[in-house]
Amino acid sequence: MNQRPIIDAGPSLNFLSVHQERLLIGALGPLSVPETVQGEVLRKANQDARFRAAAATWRKLTPKWVQVLSDDPTSELTAVVERITRLPVLERLQQPKDLGELMVVAHAVVAAESGHTVRVLIDDGQGARLAAAEAARLERLRSGGKPVGAVELVSTLTVLEVAAQKRLVADRGAMRDLYGRMRNLDDGLPPIDNTRLLSRKVWS
Repeated sequence: MNQRPIIDAGPSLNFLSVHQERLLIGALGPLSVPETVQGEVLRKANQDARFRAAAATWRKLTPKWVQVLSDDPTSELTAVVERITRLPVLERLQQPKDLGELMVVAHAVVAAESGHTVRVLIDDGQGARLAAAEAARLERLRSGGKPVGAVELVSTLTVLEVAAQKRLVADRGAMRDLYGRMRNLDDGLPPIDNTRLLSRKVWS
């Protein structure tokens, strides 16, 4: 079974700040976010004028297009957070550093352990590594006969490739312009010529 993709704060800000929420949802479908991530998005939008547009768009998208997941420490969520961090869950929830991406992965793992296949949209390197490690753990469990689902990691680049294939972006010129605007917000994105976004294969 599939469920809504779970998105981290970085990609949320990347797309919503340049008014590309339709592209994002067109590529991935309706989304979900942990409460922690919602807080990070709104806080960053209030603090940094470059992201201001994201706050107004966010309010239009919730709850129909973006479902907010409660971060209340249920037994399942607690078990995952404590296994990953080796800290008591209430202690870890008080530490803001990297908390959003941890909760993205933790919610995805809880759903996957219930049999769902869940995509997570994370760009941060450490968050992506954590998601990949949990995806590999679930794959080992499946190979051993456990009835678990899967976690699939996607990134902003993945979303833009899907958008190109679905013609949600008009052409390569429009992609270059859009990517330039997004990269002005997120210097973690590589130069477009180091990606596949302009390649014939993506646009074929």
